[in-house]
Amino acid sequence: MKLQVPFLQLPLLFDHAALAAEIAAIDARWWRGRTQNDDGNSALTLVTTHGDPDSDELSGPMRPTPALAQCPYLMQVLEALGVTLGRSRLMRLSGQAEVRAHVDINYYWRERMRVHVPIVTTPSVRFQCGEGEVNMAAGECWIFDTWRRHRVLNAGNETRIHLVVDTVGGERFWDLLAQARPPGQRGPEWRPALVAPQPGRPAPALEFENFNAPKVMSPWELREHIVFLLGEAVADPRMPAIQQALLRFARRWQALWAATGDGDAGVPRYRALLEGIGGELQSLGAGEIGLKNELGFLHALRSHVLDMAVASPASAGDESRMDRHGDSHGDPHGGMHAGAAAVPERPALRVPGAGSRDPVFDRPLFIISPPRSGSTLLFETLAGAPGLFSPGDESHALIEGLRGLSPAAHGWDSNRLLATDADAETAAILRERFHRQLRDRGGRPAGAAPVRMLEKTPKNALRIPFLRAVFPEARFVFLYRDPRQVLGSMIDGWRSGDFRMYPQLPGWEGPAWSFLLTPGWREGSGRPLEEVVARQWASAATTLLDDLQALPADTWTSIVHARFLADPQGEMERLCGWAGLDWDRRLGSSLPLSRYTLTAPDPQKWRRHEAAIEAHRPLWEPAAARAEALLRR
Repeated sequence: MKLQVPFLQLPLLFDHAALAAEIAAIDARWWRGRTQNDDGNSALTLVTTHGDPDSDELSGPMRPTPALAQCPYLMQVLEALGVTLGRSRLMRLSGQAEVRAHVDINYYWRERMRVHVPIVTTPSVRFQCGEGEVNMAAGECWIFDTWRRHRVLNAGNETRIHLVVDTVGGERFWDLLAQARPPGQRGPEWRPALVAPQPGRPAPALEFENFNAPKVMSPWELREHIVFLLGEAVADPRMPAIQQALLRFARRWQALWAATGDGDAGVPRYRALLEGIGGELQSLGAGEIGLKNELGFLHALRSHVLDMAVASPASAGDESRMDRHGDSHGDPHGGMHAGAAAVPERPALRVPGAGSRDPVFDRPLFIISPPRSGSTLLFETLAGAPGLFSPGDESHALIEGLRGLSPAAHGWDSNRLLATDADAETAAILRERFHRQLRDRGGRPAGAAPVRMLEKTPKNALRIPFLRAVFPEARFVFLYRDPRQVLGSMIDGWRSGDFRMYPQLPGWEGPAWSFLLTPGWREGSGRPLEEVVARQWASAATTLLDDLQALPADTWTSIVHARFLADPQGEMERLCGWAGLDWDRRLGSSLPLSRYTLTAPDPQKWRRHEAAIEAHRPLWEPAAARAEALLRR
């Protein structure tokens, strides 16, 4: 939201030490990186669409995540703000790191304020916004002008953690805002009220957003955005003609609204108006006009109006409408980097028609296996091939962050996705999300030419038909590891708590659900962990084997974990030869540990659980025998 000044401090103080203690008790695995590179930016979600901890959606009903429920004082802090809560999270910035300069251009933030409560910080953290700069002290409460360029510099060595709340405000919030002061204007009468923790108090009744994106934008909202952006445009002789074109467009929109409102019957005509004004603005040179905050006029107009005025066909609240033109995923606040006025807009990455070559994704590679099979080590090694691009990490949020693709959208049945889940709009959005994340071994982004992509996420063992629908030229690498070794590692993973995926799985009796959610998981509810794990592995293995055998034989291959460890150079050369890739590295006889290694590798480590694993052999042995027979084909 645009403010009259860069920063305002609200008259509230919070017990930052109590907040820090609550946060320290949250499972560390719930923190996740906010950018492609390991640049010290990470976040822990507190309020998201449908309460999904992995969701990055910006439209739809906002609900608390399981992490927020563990923090009673944090909930009291949110209550004290007196707001309707939108997307909220904890934002962590490592020492010697920064949040790069950007402007929040996304439609979601056009009328939302961003509240910051520093929880862990030092005087060396500098928050810059426009011409202003402050050090937000621990426990204070601030808002700032997100429409100006802003950045954060952590010049010290200590990690900074802020509570960050996006909100349209609320009745009590406006009273607080009336008492707010910019830096340097807080006289002796300035007395922020301390909101101390109240142990044992019942959880407060918080209010959350339910409606945050229109099905069809009203003419009054549409006109408000247009007038705002016209006022923000830099002087240019082309602006009068552009203003007249937008005025005619707004009047036509209002006439159509009077006839059809936001009913489905008017949608094709609304879309025709949008297409028409888009072309007219291009012809008038609107794409070359800048804004005072160094963004592009047409880019901002697309984010605030043209891409949001009518809901996407996939769903009225799909984040994709905002994500495509209003969100730069390279920065942790989802803004647009300064100086982006001339950034070209990438066309929608549609799935090619049947029989057509994919112009964007050339034979993308997916490593497929049950969890703890060694896929991270294989991925990290293969990602060193020249000309190969990868998202850098597992694609949980990329896929499940889209409406309809999370287990919650399927009644918590499983992570299974089929070709029918890949409608045209969803597939196009997902292809663009992946393309945006891709980097080669040198950290360079993918260019315009067809790109070779490598991806691995254990949940994708349940998504082969879906991936083939989104990426028609997909190739699959089946990684097989002795199931006894995998089961032992999975048992350790469950017990460590480091791989909790669905901590509040409805209807589940047992430890917090870890790893992928497999078909038939309810049959293991209340059963011993070793049985749960055996069922989980067998379900994943059976599903992926069924799907692989339904594919053309030349679209998949296999690699055995033990052989890969014994001869990494030979196996990489073989695998790259099959995939049509070069291999220009010499690997030693042993490989470095992967990022998700719990304890030092040992092929006999599973024997700590040997009795339990063997006791459940009838559950896992049929799938293992089938996999080993397939490997001999």
